[in-house]
Amino acid sequence: MVIMRPSTTADLPIMDDLDAYYHASAVTGKDRVAERAAVHAWVRRSVRWVQGAVDDSADEDPEARRTIAWTLCKVPEDREDDAVTPQNATEVIGMVFLIDIDAWARSARIQVVLGREFRGRGYSRDAMPRVMTYGFASRGEGLGLHRVWVSVPEKNQRAISVYQSLGFERSGEARDALWDERNGKYQNLIVMDALEDEYDPVRSLDVFGMHYILGNPGIEQALKRHAQSEETRQQATSEPDDAAAEAVADETGWPYNTVERKSSHKAWWRSLGNQRDERRRNTRHNS
Repeated sequence: MVIMRPSTTADLPIMDDLDAYYHASAVTGKDRVAERAAVHAWVRRSVRWVQGAVDDSADEDPEARRTIAWTLCKVPEDREDDAVTPQNATEVIGMVFLIDIDAWARSARIQVVLGREFRGRGYSRDAMPRVMTYGFASRGEGLGLHRVWVSVPEKNQRAISVYQSLGFERSGEARDALWDERNGKYQNLIVMDALEDEYDPVRSLDVFGMHYILGNPGIEQALKRHAQSEETRQQATSEPDDAAAEAVADETGWPYNTVERKSSHKAWWRSLGNQRDERRRNTRHNS
C-alpha cells in the first residue's frame, strides 16, 4: 500500500532522480521534456491552491483550473515488514494528479507518473481508487465530481487494461492525435472515463486484494453504495454454496478468494518487475 501526501516543489528533483519521464511518449503521448514541464506546472499550481493563492473564479479559465498533486510514498524495501504508516513510508515512487478540475461540469482528469523502476507493479491500482473516491465524494468531504477521465496512447495497452480493471470505460478516440516518435508515425489517443453513479472503489480495490483506508475522504459514502450494490446483485443471482466456492478458489489458485487476504504490499503484483529491476541495477553497476 502506498501513502499519499500533498506534493511540494521539493519533490520535483526526486522525480528526476527516479527517471520518472523515461519513455514518456509511450506512456502519456508527451515527449520527455513536455512531460517534465507539465508535472512541474501541475505541482506548482497545486501548491498555489493549497496556499490559497488562486481565486475560485479561476474555474472559468481552463489554464488556471484547480489541480491537486499527491506524492506517492512506500516503505523502503529493507523495511517492508514494518507497518505502512506516514512515518515509515519514506521512499518516494511517483505522483498522482487530478488535473483540469472543472467545477461547472464536475469533471477532472487523472494521471499517474511513476519512477521508471516502479512501473508495472500495481501502484497505479493502489493510488487511483483512493483519489477517485475523494473526487466523487460530496462537496465538503470531497470534490463532488460526476466524471473522472483519462487519456492514453492507443499502443499503451498495459495502461488501458489497468484503467478497465478500475472501472473506466472507453468513451472516445481522437485519430492521429499523437506523434509516435519511436515508430515514426501518428497514433490515436484513447479517452476513458468513469461516472459517479457507476464507479465502485471498494470493488476495484477488493478484486486485487487491496484494502481501503477508512480515513480516505468519501470512503464511508462509497461503502454504503457498495453495500447497496452488493445487496441488489445478490438478490438478482443465487449464491453458490460454501463448498462450491472453496472448490473454485482451490482450482483457480486465485489468492484473494479466501477470507484471509494478503496485505497489499505483500500482494503478488508487488514482486512484478523485481528481477527486471535487479538486472537494471546490475547493468548500471557493471557499466
